[in-house]
Amino acid sequence: MSLISLKNVSKFYYSKGVIASGFTKVNLDLYDGEFVAITGESGSGKSTLLNVISGLDSYEEGEMYINGNETSHYTEKDFEDYRRKYIGNIFQSFNLVNSYTVYQNIELVLLLNGYKKKHIKKNVLDLIRKVGLYKFRNTKVSKLSGGMKQRVAIARALAKETPIIIADEPTGNLDSKSAVGVLELLSEIAKDKLVIVVTHNYDQIEKYVTRKITMHDGRITEDKTFKTVTKKENIVEAKFKNITFFNKLRIGIRNAFNIKVKCLLLLFVFCFVAFAMGFEYSSNKEDEYILKKSGENIYFSDTNDKRIIIYKKNKSVITNDDFDKLTKINNIDYIVKNDILIDNFIELVDEKHEKYLYGSVKDISGYNGTLDIGRMPENDNEIIAIAADYDYYLHDKHDETINSIFYLNNGLTIDKSASYKIVGIQYGNSNLNNETEFYVSESACENFNKVYMYNNSVKKIKFNETFERIDNISSDKAIIPLNKVKERQAIVSSQFNYYCKYSNCYNKNIVFNLHNQYFDDSMTFKVEGTYNKNNFTRLTGLNKSEMYEYAIYINPNDYNKLFNKGIYQSSIYVKDLKQIDDTIDKLSNLGYKTFAIKDHLDVYEPLEYMQIFTMIISVILIVILFVISYFVTRVILKSRKVYFSTIRMLGSTKKVCKNLLTIELLVVANISFIIFLTSLILTKFNVITLGAFKMIVEYFEFKEILMLYILINIMSLIISVKYSKKIFKNSVITTLKEDN
Repeated sequence: MSLISLKNVSKFYYSKGVIASGFTKVNLDLYDGEFVAITGESGSGKSTLLNVISGLDSYEEGEMYINGNETSHYTEKDFEDYRRKYIGNIFQSFNLVNSYTVYQNIELVLLLNGYKKKHIKKNVLDLIRKVGLYKFRNTKVSKLSGGMKQRVAIARALAKETPIIIADEPTGNLDSKSAVGVLELLSEIAKDKLVIVVTHNYDQIEKYVTRKITMHDGRITEDKTFKTVTKKENIVEAKFKNITFFNKLRIGIRNAFNIKVKCLLLLFVFCFVAFAMGFEYSSNKEDEYILKKSGENIYFSDTNDKRIIIYKKNKSVITNDDFDKLTKINNIDYIVKNDILIDNFIELVDEKHEKYLYGSVKDISGYNGTLDIGRMPENDNEIIAIAADYDYYLHDKHDETINSIFYLNNGLTIDKSASYKIVGIQYGNSNLNNETEFYVSESACENFNKVYMYNNSVKKIKFNETFERIDNISSDKAIIPLNKVKERQAIVSSQFNYYCKYSNCYNKNIVFNLHNQYFDDSMTFKVEGTYNKNNFTRLTGLNKSEMYEYAIYINPNDYNKLFNKGIYQSSIYVKDLKQIDDTIDKLSNLGYKTFAIKDHLDVYEPLEYMQIFTMIISVILIVILFVISYFVTRVILKSRKVYFSTIRMLGSTKKVCKNLLTIELLVVANISFIIFLTSLILTKFNVITLGAFKMIVEYFEFKEILMLYILINIMSLIISVKYSKKIFKNSVITTLKEDN
């Protein structure tokens, strides 16, 4: 009985309404032990006949028998089983996996056919020795010569132990020496198998064949037998089992990494999806959080909902002992002692009045960022700045600004009693209003606090002799500290002579009365001089350009006694917002009045509308990300069509191919998620300091991380299913032709 028998078999192709014949009415019987050469000119139908015999393509007419069994009723699944049991393919273009080693290419067949790892190694190494490639067993196929590649293909075909070996132009891409070696190997194989070779160069193969079949115009025109072979009564089919789960996993993981460029591109796609979803979710939460916590508050610029403003119920100064007790309260993250500075701003100006810096002030102990330029402060007068995006001097002119000397602009005047130096700059200010922030020493905080007290106190002057008062000393009437003035004495503008007896204030007493929300105070000074344009420099030591029409100069120590009486108000920032009410109760028990920012914010935009809108946007984004990811992945995986067509030729089923693709994408998706998760961990420990990453860390808890993980994997599964439907919907040959 023949191993393969064709009875009036015809193959037709349909393309755009036109029917073309591959071959017509072929009758043929093929037996095991034969070395059959099918020859003919191009287009004669020899390769099409080979594809039908090997089960890679269907036929439309007649009947093909395999080991006596009809195949006209075969489904795709039946032909898959047929290829696994009977057919070992050798191709002109080799169809090896170039990114695999010699060993891995041959091993692949056995893995696909259900062999266990412990049974594979010996078989593979024996086959590699048989084809003379043992020393190249761990070499990637891409580095081999054409003849060596064809030997690998032969070894791979033999690994299946099928009764039929089919070779389509196996020497077409080889030099004459390599071709002889391949043909001799095929001739040896043909002793106990049916070997069918399609060739256009019959002279090259003539001495090895037992039978020659010539085709012309889709028909067999010649069938010559040169040597009769002994026909076996029982044909042994190749044994195989369904591929094991671990073998699928092994191949899928290998495929995920075997081509570096493809792996990196897929990683980029899935990382992009993960981070895009993370940024979208966290930015929505950030917007919602900002809406909740910011609202409209005309009194406070720092509307952090973790902030609690405190002051003593008896309006006394908060001492260091008080701060020590406060730090022992659970849930307190940090304390800003000079709270008054948080919601107010200072202006620093250089000596030439060419550079101006404007921003809020914070205690250096609360700084936990990373400087981009310069260093951390070492002295009390040194400052670091977190620059606002619009700050010209800290961005474009930072090289001129850093290490320059600045003075505090005290309203109308420049306070030169203390100088300050910018020694470090950080970019990327993440505060709500994108304002510059100055981090300064506790001593500098006290100086700046004096400015606030000065500007926010009602200042009145009483002249003892006349008992006349000047109320509301404002921007045009300045009190200025000056080292040249003795304590409890003052130098005043001659403009004040109007208020003194005989229009002369020299040696007269004046009384400063102060009032603000924290304290009331007064201090008496004796006028030691009155200045005008002629004697201003002599009395003050200052340039005439610095003279003000109405100004009173006093000693810095007196200025300090007037405006720096200690800390009356501080801010506490809690760690956990959920425990803020409990913290407020503890503060009240310690004798503090509290003002929780979160309870005094007015939100005018309806939160519900925002949540609905962001949900719609999020859904749209997920759909867009999926569509983009799918089409980009399709482009990246286009080359995989050859790989999956090859393993289908080797006997793999469509289902197994889909499983392998799914595992490959799931592996990449999970690695991408690990990269995403690692980035969050590094951000949490300040290794990564990007604001966007910090925002994700802020809002991503276990629930959000789990949801993103599920979404990424679902997306990879959907992409795998859709792509599988596209590349596996046709026969192997049709898929390969589409790719070409």
